[in-house]
Amino acid sequence: MPFGRPKKPADPLDEAALHDYAVKSLGRRMRSVADLRRLMQAKVERGETGEAKIAAVITRLKEYGFVDDTAFAENYTQLRQQNEKFGARRVSQELSRKGIAQQTIAETIETKYAEVSEEDLARQHLERKRIRKPENEKETARVMRRLVTAGFSVGVIYKILRQWQVPDEALAALDNLSDDSPVEE
Repeated sequence: MPFGRPKKPADPLDEAALHDYAVKSLGRRMRSVADLRRLMQAKVERGETGEAKIAAVITRLKEYGFVDDTAFAENYTQLRQQNEKFGARRVSQELSRKGIAQQTIAETIETKYAEVSEEDLARQHLERKRIRKPENEKETARVMRRLVTAGFSVGVIYKILRQWQVPDEALAALDNLSDDSPVEE
């Protein structure tokens, strides 16, 4: 075989080794409880025994304060807002994919985005990505797709395009485009 010998499956970890693995994983980067659970499932045997080990490790990590979904959501939201200049909808979707509870997401998004103007954030995103004023309908559609993907509302996008004095024909073409095809995410 040209790629070497196949690896033999690793033996399932006991609770202490699983705890060490989880702590090392959290040392590399902050994780949600669901993300950490997913990682640990690959390291234990299937069934009730493995689930019991995972539950015990997560309980202990919560007691230590190493795992907290609320703190994770707040930090994640703040980083995405300040560094990536993403809109609330994009951050909300990403947190949902990471297994954070919807109530926690809603509360976090509400508090973190309450003080920020969505239009200003969208402009900062455009500047960060070095996106210029569109010259034709194709470029206008590209700018709109980029802003929708970044999590900004259509109303804010149209407001920015109008302030850029994009011709009404290009905006009308966007209306037809959005009616015919789904938006990329």
